[in-house]
Amino acid sequence: METRTPNRLPFHRLAVFPVLLAQLIVLLLAAVTLWQWHGVVAGYSGLCGGLIAWLPNLYFAHKAFRFSGARAAQAIVRSFYAGEAGKLIFTAVLFALTFAGVKPLAPLAVFGVFMLTQLVSWFAPLLMRTRLLRP
Repeated sequence: METRTPNRLPFHRLAVFPVLLAQLIVLLLAAVTLWQWHGVVAGYSGLCGGLIAWLPNLYFAHKAFRFSGARAAQAIVRSFYAGEAGKLIFTAVLFALTFAGVKPLAPLAVFGVFMLTQLVSWFAPLLMRTRLLRP
C-alpha cells in the first residue's frame, strides 16, 4: 500500500483567511481609536488585547485548516485537537505575559479589544467565501 501525505493548502487559500483578515483590521482600528480618544496607554493596551485574541486564532487556523480531502480525515481531526489545545495555552500565556510585563496597562482596553476581536468570529459565515449547501 502506498502512503501519501495529506493535501496541504497554502495559508492564503484557507476558507478562514477572510475571518483572520477581518479580525486583524478590527483590532487595529480599535487600537487606533483607543489611542486617539483615550491616550497612548489605552491604545497599546487595546493592541495587546487584540493580539492576544488574534495570534492564537492564527495558530489555530494554521494547525486546523491545513489539510483537505477525504483521505486526510484523521489528520484533520488530529490537527483540530492540537490546534485548539495550542490556542488555549497560547492565549493563557499571552494574557500572563501581558499583565506581568506591560506596565502601565489599561485592563478594560485589553479585555474590550480582546472581546471585540473574538466577536468577529461570530460573523465568520458571512466572511467565508465557501458556502455550505443545505441538504
